[in-house]
Amino acid sequence: MSDAPAEARLLALRAEAEAELRAAGERIDAMTAARADANTDDEHDPEGATIGFEWSQADALRSVLRQRLAEVDAALARIADGAYGVCAVCGEPIPAARLEARPTTDRCIRHA
Repeated sequence: MSDAPAEARLLALRAEAEAELRAAGERIDAMTAARADANTDDEHDPEGATIGFEWSQADALRSVLRQRLAEVDAALARIADGAYGVCAVCGEPIPAARLEARPTTDRCIRHA
């Protein structure tokens, strides 16, 4: 069985995560610039969320996206070395349906 479709899907997921990561970084940069230029007390602003809260959410998203990139890269490495689709625990094939649902997984359902 060829892993070309899986590789294409993983590369698309990687490109998507990279774009989202860039956007999150730009959002954080914009908030940092806004904070530097602002002379307001955002901690007591009755108008809504604080800049600090928004920055924290964007930074958490950036961490999740970095983790997603690492998982995609690990799956691409498994394709390169012929281990993609094989459970890292028991060595049995990972069912195609599981790989469809979680293309970066390295474990079968039993060992998830």
